[in-house]
Amino acid sequence: METRATARNIGVSARKVRLVVDMVRGKKVEEALKILKFAPTPTAKAVAKVVKSAAANAENNFQMSPNLRITHIVADQARMMKRFKARSRGRVSPVIRHSSHITVTVAEEES
Repeated sequence: METRATARNIGVSARKVRLVVDMVRGKKVEEALKILKFAPTPTAKAVAKVVKSAAANAENNFQMSPNLRITHIVADQARMMKRFKARSRGRVSPVIRHSSHITVTVAEEES
């Protein structure tokens, strides 16, 4: 059985989150959390939070053993916040703030 957790509208672009997500794809939950703890990017904290949430959902809601593995993890693009900034000579340039959705699926590991 698989359990899912999602973090929506994280204020980091999906392209940057995918770099962190690729490090933990297919790993055990404990190993993934150790990797994320020492990752040099602040995005790792958001990814770790979702991984912990998926593991907690599996253990508390579905009484799975703590022996879990990340089966599916993805970072999708979310809404963009579009603003405009004044420039010289009366012109304007766009400012686009990207955000992302992080989805983690964990399953019990077969012994």
